[in-house]
Amino acid sequence: MIGQPASLQRVGSFFRDPVTAEKRKLLAERWSALDPAMKIPGQGLGRKATGCGATAGIQPKCDFSCTGCYLGSEANSIPPLPLEAVLAQLDRLRAHLGPKSNVQITDGEVTLRPAEELIEVLRYARSIGIVPMVMTHGDNFRRHPGLLERLMIEGNLTEVSIHIDITQRGRDGYRLPQSEEELMPLRDEFAAMLRQARKTTKRGLRAAMTLTVTQQNLSQMADVVRWTIANRDAFSLISFQPLAQVGRTRKQLVGVTPAELWGEVARATRELGLDLPNAEPMHFGHPDCTRFVPLLAIQARGAAGPSLMQLIRNDPEDIALMEEFFSRMGGVAFRDDLPLEMIARGAGLLRKEPRWLLGRVRRWLDHRLRHDAGMSLLQLAAGIVTRRVRLDGVTLTSHHFMAAAELATDTGRARLDACVFQVPYNGAMVPMCQMNAGGVREELYAGMINAKQAGQERSFSDQS
Repeated sequence: MIGQPASLQRVGSFFRDPVTAEKRKLLAERWSALDPAMKIPGQGLGRKATGCGATAGIQPKCDFSCTGCYLGSEANSIPPLPLEAVLAQLDRLRAHLGPKSNVQITDGEVTLRPAEELIEVLRYARSIGIVPMVMTHGDNFRRHPGLLERLMIEGNLTEVSIHIDITQRGRDGYRLPQSEEELMPLRDEFAAMLRQARKTTKRGLRAAMTLTVTQQNLSQMADVVRWTIANRDAFSLISFQPLAQVGRTRKQLVGVTPAELWGEVARATRELGLDLPNAEPMHFGHPDCTRFVPLLAIQARGAAGPSLMQLIRNDPEDIALMEEFFSRMGGVAFRDDLPLEMIARGAGLLRKEPRWLLGRVRRWLDHRLRHDAGMSLLQLAAGIVTRRVRLDGVTLTSHHFMAAAELATDTGRARLDACVFQVPYNGAMVPMCQMNAGGVREELYAGMINAKQAGQERSFSDQS
């Protein structure tokens, strides 16, 4: 794990078992519990991933007043959970998700919590095998230079998501943005900040950009996609979140359909040379919940822009290869491996599946590169070694949350049953849509207020 020495015991274990027995067990449990109707080609839940999770109550207060906010009007008056309660949530998430757990450190604006406590949360998460991602509007990184670097060094932060869009209200210098174009200088500022933080700390930091999509900014999503691809060294993932009428979201705001959103995304990629007809074929949970499209970007030295390649297309051969990967190597994850650990894990995979990797996968990849990028696998490798070719990527994803009325429908119930994004509450894992739209968050906050008041009454009684 990043920030810890690569012990010979850990390295050896990755070579012997690149996935780990614990991960395979949890994957099998997810797959067994999944509705047969959801066991569709490209389904990653229970085969590639065990899901992801989030904290709740860590810092309900936010210093923004966004027009599309999933928290209720009472959030700013809710006291944050005690640190030990947050750490207990992380323990529950780790038990549910297993090693290399994807966990969002989120609620209101978590960077308003004292830096020392946020650092302790991050350090604890890393110590138990969680990969935490801090979700933030980012302005406290602008107001307090050095805070991001401190989280990276002292908290061992390796993932951050910064929310930027026109529904936000209260940002320094951008109080009432009317278009995503107005926010491009802000995106440039954050991209420069991320690059500088990596340079200063000499540490890796994966960054995502999150934005709420409404009818007001839908037509500008292509501009954001183009910007993200051009700045993929700063932000390697963009997460679109079509508006849902939840919390204190203003009633006059209108959301968008998945088809509308991905039509706009496809317009951007088409202008960059990639025809992206839809967001198929990769799924995590219910198909109505999440779309996930990883792209490779191959850029020759001196070229104006990259050649884009959709890693897995909605094509029978690609789908077959993906299904084979799930059955042979499902659950493997290199994120946050130290270099020696990554080599050991990769060598372990090669030891386990040499003929498949060096035969079928190599031939498939060579064919795809020749067709999509105009070069062979050998030419690409030579270009990377000689630094004549830059290879990286960007992931386009969308998360479609539900409003209260949708939860009670047959489709809504099916989506909750197949949910991959869950929060610990009262000893159970609760789907995020149920947390946001089913009254669970209000229950949580009410309990936090009662616990705070009870603590104050006990303190007064002790003093008396």
